[in-house]
Amino acid sequence: MTTHYESDVLIIGSGIAGATAALLLAEAGLAVTVVTRSRDPHESNTYYAQGGIIYRGENDSTAMLAEDVMRAGAGHCNAEAVTILGDEGPELVKSILIEKLGVAFDHDNSGALSLAREGGHAIPRIVHATDATGKAIQIALIRAVGTHPNIQLLAAHTAIDILTPSHHSLNRLAVYEPLACIGAYLFDQESGRVVLCTAKKTLLATGGVGQLFLRTTNPAGARGDGIAMANRAGARIINAEFIQFHPTTFYQSRAPHLLISEAVRGEGARLVHADGTPFMQHYAPEWKDLAPRDIVARSIHEEMIKHDVPNVYLDLCSYIPARRIKSHFPNIRRSCLQYGIDISKDLVPVVPAAHYFCGGIWVDIWGRSTIGHLYAAGETACTGVHGANRLASTSLLEGLVWGSRTARHILKHRENPYLVHAGDIPPWCDEGSIAADPALIAQDMSYIRHIMWNYVGLVRNSQRLKRAIRELRSLEVEIEHFYRVTRVNDSLIGLRNMVRNAIIVTFAAWENNQNKGCHFRE
Repeated sequence: MTTHYESDVLIIGSGIAGATAALLLAEAGLAVTVVTRSRDPHESNTYYAQGGIIYRGENDSTAMLAEDVMRAGAGHCNAEAVTILGDEGPELVKSILIEKLGVAFDHDNSGALSLAREGGHAIPRIVHATDATGKAIQIALIRAVGTHPNIQLLAAHTAIDILTPSHHSLNRLAVYEPLACIGAYLFDQESGRVVLCTAKKTLLATGGVGQLFLRTTNPAGARGDGIAMANRAGARIINAEFIQFHPTTFYQSRAPHLLISEAVRGEGARLVHADGTPFMQHYAPEWKDLAPRDIVARSIHEEMIKHDVPNVYLDLCSYIPARRIKSHFPNIRRSCLQYGIDISKDLVPVVPAAHYFCGGIWVDIWGRSTIGHLYAAGETACTGVHGANRLASTSLLEGLVWGSRTARHILKHRENPYLVHAGDIPPWCDEGSIAADPALIAQDMSYIRHIMWNYVGLVRNSQRLKRAIRELRSLEVEIEHFYRVTRVNDSLIGLRNMVRNAIIVTFAAWENNQNKGCHFRE
C-alpha cells in the first residue's frame, strides 16, 4: 500500500523561492507540502550564497538596474521580467526579509543599511549579512516554514517524477486531456519506500545543475532534479547552454571548491599572478576586476593556459585594510584558514567553477510552465531575467520575487480540473530486483562531470561537443537500463537526472553557434 499525501500545493525544494512561496500560501490558509531531498531543510543553494541581494541604491531606479542586468545578460534578457525584478524586488526585500523575517543585514555607522557595489553594477545597491547573506536568509525562512501549522515539511524525501494524468492515470482516456501536473512520486529515504503526493498545484524549486561539473560551488543536491523531471514530462526547457562559471573558488588539491565571494573584488581585491601582478586590466580596461563574471572567468582561464599554471590568485591584503577584511569576510577567512591561507595576509589561490544555471524550465511572468498547474521558480526556472549571463546578486532576488509571484497566482487560481482520484494513480512499482551499487553510481557520476568539464565547460568547440553528445547518449542508455533493474534510492535518482540534464545542456550548446554571455565557442 503506497502512502498518500494530499495538499493544496506541493513545493519541491526549500530554498528562497520554494520557502517564500510556501510561507505566503500557508499564511493565506492553503495546505502546503514542502519536500526536500536533504535531511536538513536549510541545505540549499540559497544557504551557500555568500554574496548579497539587490536592494535600492542612492538615486537608483528600475531603469538603472535594468540597464546593468541587460548588459550582463548580453542583451538576451526578457525585458518584462527584468522590469518586474526591479519594480517588485526591493519592496519584497523590505516587507518579507527585513520586516516579516527579521534578517539582520549589515548597517553602516549611521544605522542605515550598508550598500555594496559588485561586478557589473553601476552603483552600490547590494545588501549583505557579512559574507553569509544566503545563510541568514535561509535560516530565517526555514524557521518560519518549519513552525507554520499549514505547512508539512518532508525532509529526506527525493522527488522521482511529477505526476501527469496523461502519463500516469489508470484511465487511459486521460491521454486526451491537456498535459497537466497533479503531484509527484517521492522516495522516502528513511523507509526506502516510494510515496504518492497529490496536489492541485505543484511548484518546482530544486535549484541548479552545478553538480554536472567537476568543479562547482554548488552543494550536493544541485543535480537539476526538477529540470530533468519537467523535461521527461514534456515541459519546455530554454537557455540551457548558459552555465555561469564563478571566477573565484578556492583552489587546493584536497580542499573543497569554496566560493570566494565577488564582494571581495567589490571591496577592492585584485586578481593577480603569484608575483602579485594584476592582469584584468588587459581584458576589461573599463571594469578591470569588476567585469561581468563570464569575462572574468574566461580571462582567468586564458591566463592559466598562457602561463601554464593550475590557478591564479586573489590579492586582498594589498588593497583592503586587514581590519576591514576580518570584519567583512569572517566566514571566508575562517574557511581558508582551515587550509593554511590567511586572506588578510596571503594571496588566495583561485580557479573558476560552475556556479549558476541561467537557463531552466520556461515560465511566464507568473512562474507557470508549459505543463498545466506546474510552476517553477528560482534557479530551476528560466524567467529570462538573467539572459546569457547573470548579474551579481540577482539570483536571491529573483527567487524571492518569483516565489512571491507564483504564490499570488496560485491563490487566484486554486483549482485543478485535471486532479484525478488517488485510486486512478497506480501505486509505485519498483521493478528493480538488485540493490544499487554505490561504486557504479559514483563512477558514472564522475564520468559525467569529467565529460561536462572538459567538453562543455568554460570554452567549447564543435569537436568537444560532438564527443560529449556521443558519449552522453550512450551513457544514458546504460543508466536507464541500470535504473530499471535496480531498486531506487536517492543516488540512483540523482544519476538518472544528471545524465538527462547533461544531454539537455550539451545539445543546447551544440545548437547555439553564437558566442554570447557565458556560452563561448571557439
